[in-house]
Amino acid sequence: MKVVISAGGTGGHIYPALAIVNKIKELEPDSQFLYIGTHNRMEKDIVPKRGIPFEMVEMYGFNRKHIFKNFKTLICLIKAEKRCKKLIKDFKPDVVIGVGGYITYPVIKSAHKLGIKTFVHEQNSVAGKANLALVKYADLIGVSFKSSMKDFPSDKVVFTGNPVSEDALKVKPISKEEYGLSKDKKLVLVVMGSQGSSSMNNLILKDADIFKDKDYEMAVVTGKDMYEDAKKYSLPSNVKIYPYIENMTRLMKNTDLVVSRAGASTISEIVALKIPSILVPSPYVPNNHQYKNAVDLKEGNASMVILEKDFNTKVLAKSIDEILGNDKKRQDMINNLSKFDNGKSATVIYENLKKLIDR
Repeated sequence: MKVVISAGGTGGHIYPALAIVNKIKELEPDSQFLYIGTHNRMEKDIVPKRGIPFEMVEMYGFNRKHIFKNFKTLICLIKAEKRCKKLIKDFKPDVVIGVGGYITYPVIKSAHKLGIKTFVHEQNSVAGKANLALVKYADLIGVSFKSSMKDFPSDKVVFTGNPVSEDALKVKPISKEEYGLSKDKKLVLVVMGSQGSSSMNNLILKDADIFKDKDYEMAVVTGKDMYEDAKKYSLPSNVKIYPYIENMTRLMKNTDLVVSRAGASTISEIVALKIPSILVPSPYVPNNHQYKNAVDLKEGNASMVILEKDFNTKVLAKSIDEILGNDKKRQDMINNLSKFDNGKSATVIYENLKKLIDR
């Protein structure tokens, strides 16, 4: 299979794209790939390290606050479509895949104009602007949440789940002792996004004494930028901080409860690994999509949700006790998580790609 794939801006788009690549490589080792990404975002550093051919295209998102800056964006978009068209034409793919971010717009549109089959994947429970704009250019659209199927034409949409979830299942667990944690105590893993969240981490760490007499340990991943500031706090022995945990999924497999933002990739791993969670959706993301991601799980009795405006250590400690102190509630959460993913999301996407190519 020859595949052009595009996703950009955040890990929530990039890692699902890489999970799709991994699945295709697994099932068709001779497949060829071309990844098209932006010139100044995360993918330019992440993708080439994976040995995937990578082409950069200058692209910017539309600026709602400074309208005049959008003239440059429009000019870049015209140039980007021309460049994407040439890249795709030269590569001659069987299918072109867009996995989110504004870079996918010129890629999918160009492929459609060249008569090449296109697949778009939406990770969040509320569709992103780029994916909505691409509906008319997409032959098939995969979604991670059943609730977002209504955002797309019924004859084009299919529930696939998030491909990151299948990757998560394959990862080998790492022992808690490697991080200085007790193998005999329950573990609460706190991670507020890939870069950490200064405000949330500060709220937890400044009043961490509330966790002092608890019978569980708490591992707080601060993010590299905040780690030095976080070290100034005097913390009880059962609260430990880390700037970053490489391949955190490995530790998640030995975690009893996750406290996290509600990004699509994090939720997909929580769902795949069946880990009870307390989600604190970020109110600073487009279309408030993290809240809607979190509410899907909450309404399915698969997670607890605390809004940022209501968040403090007292509320957090009470919520943790409600889950870890109630075996039935915790087991119900684990059971209910099964409703949100079939554990074979990347495989489902691969199968749909094969059908699309053979149409």
